[in-house]
Amino acid sequence: MVRKVVRGFYAVAHAVKLCRPNVICAYPITPQTEIVENLAAMYANGELENCEYITAESEFGAASILVGASATGARTFTATCSQGLILMSEVLWNAAGMRLPIVMVIANRSLSAPLSIWNDHQDSMAMRDACIMQVYVENNQEAHDMIPQAYKIAENRDVMLPFMVCMDGYKLTHAYEPVDLLDQETVDKFLPPYDPPIKLTTKDPLTFGCYAPPHCYMEFRVVMQRAMERAKKVMEDVFEEWAGLTGRNWGGLIATDHMEDAEVAVVAMGSVVGLVRDVVEEMRKEGKKVGLVKIRSFRPFPVEDLRKALKDVERIVVFERAVSFGHEGPVAMELKSALFGHSDAKVYSFAVGLGGRDIPKQLVRKCIEKSEEIEPGFYFEGVKDFEEVIV
Repeated sequence: MVRKVVRGFYAVAHAVKLCRPNVICAYPITPQTEIVENLAAMYANGELENCEYITAESEFGAASILVGASATGARTFTATCSQGLILMSEVLWNAAGMRLPIVMVIANRSLSAPLSIWNDHQDSMAMRDACIMQVYVENNQEAHDMIPQAYKIAENRDVMLPFMVCMDGYKLTHAYEPVDLLDQETVDKFLPPYDPPIKLTTKDPLTFGCYAPPHCYMEFRVVMQRAMERAKKVMEDVFEEWAGLTGRNWGGLIATDHMEDAEVAVVAMGSVVGLVRDVVEEMRKEGKKVGLVKIRSFRPFPVEDLRKALKDVERIVVFERAVSFGHEGPVAMELKSALFGHSDAKVYSFAVGLGGRDIPKQLVRKCIEKSEEIEPGFYFEGVKDFEEVIV
């Protein structure tokens, strides 16, 4: 491994190259464009062996091409975000139902309207019911490390589902960080060639994604649910193997800090975790019993891990980067469901940083302290005075 200061999109592209994909297909959209631009340059320079790089006419087209390629046994990759992900969505539901282990990076970006190119999690959250695995990374080293792990998890015969590596647009994709770049020998040792259990071939014709009448449709959904449930154990095993191989342990489905004696737990995902961790550390130095729970895997949702981590806390403060309109933040919704009957903790859901709005350290602290005084519920924080808002 070699440590270099690189931007997030290069860290991702380098890791993808080392995973030896057979087909890369993408359509450019800010802020993921430079991920596939770097891969295109690698392809043009002959660095991608046994690989076809295809520029599609749209994200819908890119996903469709990868469905066909994956069904024939190819290891595939794409990257997208925001409106591009929504345009892909019809095809990605098909990819999940056809059990195709397509790996994609989502450079999280707000959805229109109004138009925004900045970061929140509304795009990937809109896909949470599609039977696609979702892992949210905190920094560019974790994003780099997740690519080989994503392939190994997705291609496991007990799983065989698409995988989203979600990294915050701009906050990570365009940020320079020192990254320990993997080498080909390490990745080859960890990630075997893709060997699909079944694939399309002229020698043994099959049908993928065919018509399913009512007498058999539900059974497909049952096996998809079971595959997602099995993915939890596969993820844990792969994460542990990676830690042993590289010495970098990012945790399991969740990661925790100072939860042994915590009375207040702060729950977050993505790049905001680093900021929240700093605030938690400061508050602990002041004698406050605050802990951090970083959710890494949003799908499959880490129900058992969260019950264990949060069983003794009095309050839970959730930082949301998306909204399930008409209800509350999606992370708090899932968390409350997981803890029902297992915890009496009060849950406070704070939507922050939507549309890329800055999240100052003082705002994080304010939300944690505010939970002592207000009723549990869902709140927008960092919003202008009501009189200034167009309603």
